[in-house]
Amino acid sequence: MYNFLNDYSEGAHPNILRALETINYHQNNSYGLDEHSQTARDLIQEALEDYSVDIHFIAGGTLTNLTFLSHVLRPYEAVISAETGHINTHETGSIEATGHKVFPVITQDGKLSPDLIRPVLDLHENEHWVEPRLVYISNPTEIGTVYTKEELEELYAFCKRHDLYLYMDGARLAAALAAGDITHLTFPDLPKLCDAFYIGGTKTGAMFGEALVLVNDTFKDHFRFNMKQRGAILAKGWMLGIQFEELFKNNLYLELGARSIRLMQPLKEVFQKMNIPLLCDAPTNQIFPIFPNELAREVNEICQTTFQCNPDKDHTCLRFCTSWATSEEAVKDFAKDFQALAIKYQ
Repeated sequence: MYNFLNDYSEGAHPNILRALETINYHQNNSYGLDEHSQTARDLIQEALEDYSVDIHFIAGGTLTNLTFLSHVLRPYEAVISAETGHINTHETGSIEATGHKVFPVITQDGKLSPDLIRPVLDLHENEHWVEPRLVYISNPTEIGTVYTKEELEELYAFCKRHDLYLYMDGARLAAALAAGDITHLTFPDLPKLCDAFYIGGTKTGAMFGEALVLVNDTFKDHFRFNMKQRGAILAKGWMLGIQFEELFKNNLYLELGARSIRLMQPLKEVFQKMNIPLLCDAPTNQIFPIFPNELAREVNEICQTTFQCNPDKDHTCLRFCTSWATSEEAVKDFAKDFQALAIKYQ
């Protein structure tokens, strides 16, 4: 059976496995204060061309979002998120469990803009309402779309004018940067375009782990205290550090993001050839084709995908996701098999 279920089903890139094996019997300092974590921080700062940022390694995306948002928000402050945002749909109310409301905003493409945020601010205008304080975005979004540099510049300027923080979930950041011909984004742009963000490793070749980057000085003081309280400091912190040390050597992180996008192209082409519409124009490693229900059932008999939605009673939208480790042969073979399946629906 083909597998396009997600981009974190495989273990880790061979470079990471070799590095972990090499240091397996070394004595390392604990709690992220080891030399590998420090080297990884240095490499990330170098890539960002900003040596003033603080960098913290955390095991997973939900824990990163929870730890960061619980640290920066006061008890009466809330988050604005796209309705499809990960904190609103797939984190089991973890943000709400810290006492902070999430305001979901309906979007057409998973992206927030000043025009979509403004009505939320207009509604919550005094102390009788929870105060919106932070704008949460994902790049790429949960439906595979991307923010361009120009869109982020506009959004960040709006946030600063309205005393809002801008935080970017970068679970698949490698894909957004690899789509640079569309986004015009590079690593050095990121600290200039938001107050904090994280660099996702779990979905880009790491066994696990994310690198949270704190840009705004307001967030930096005592952050490790909150990490410890939230269970976000690993005793064996070097297990995270060495993974990012490898990902940021020789441009590997961006290469893996580019590979995941490149492997998506044959799927996009065959869906287009067979007149299968997409939920949205997604230039990254996730696409969302909309099939007649019966064809969707047949696809799922030969391929693992993720159910997205039913646009109407006759159609099913599935998510296809490629990863750094997806087999080129599997992509080509599925495209051929799908064409044979779909031809009877033409």
